[in-house]
Amino acid sequence: MSLLAPDPASFPVEPPGDLDNAGVIAAHDWAAFDVLEEMIDHWSRPGWSDGASAFYWLLVFRGVRALDEFALRCQGALSSLGFDPVPVEWLHTTLLRVGSPRSVGVEQLRRLIGATGAALPGAFALRAVPLAGSRGAVRLTLTPWEPLVCLHAALVAASAAVGLPVKKPTARFRPHLSLAYNNRRRDAAPVIETVTSLRSLPPVELTAADVQLVELRRCGAEYRWDVLQSFPLTMSDLTGRRGTGP
Repeated sequence: MSLLAPDPASFPVEPPGDLDNAGVIAAHDWAAFDVLEEMIDHWSRPGWSDGASAFYWLLVFRGVRALDEFALRCQGALSSLGFDPVPVEWLHTTLLRVGSPRSVGVEQLRRLIGATGAALPGAFALRAVPLAGSRGAVRLTLTPWEPLVCLHAALVAASAAVGLPVKKPTARFRPHLSLAYNNRRRDAAPVIETVTSLRSLPPVELTAADVQLVELRRCGAEYRWDVLQSFPLTMSDLTGRRGTGP
């Protein structure tokens, strides 16, 4: 049984019908983006002004040349639209919000770190497949979803074990990798047209080899972070499976 469920605050609202099949996941993400009429300002979030910070679990993909080149090519194509590109050194996939520095103390973080290591799954391969988008960003679809969902569930369980409330449960998780953030309300049609022209680019192969607990900050129109703890995922489970499809 899938851990995911429909949620009106998530994008896409419905999860894909198959969490392992790359073709199904990519088509599902695109179908949701392709019917948008308007995009919203990614940065207009209550409590998330410039300088705000929070603790998060992330997957970070620094130094992956193919991903960096892919991101820069797509960001260049989007430049006339005025998006805020994600610098390649800060490319990431957000997994789970732990809480703000005001609500999570040092001792709770220490207990969370202690509860997390043994609960994590093994390392797994990922593929960043054709470009798509959401209400507030242009982003890459990641496949397969199944290991990402299992990782998210393990992090939720670790938070629950130390009494930390989870704002976004696994049922609402929709994994992706953002390349550029939208910074104003706009008609979605020109963005969809530009993104369509980039969907023939070949996918990028990635490995989820570790997961990082960070203090993430909003710095103007980008995110940066300090790593508090990095957990290597065991390599014994790395199978290289990609699912079927493109």
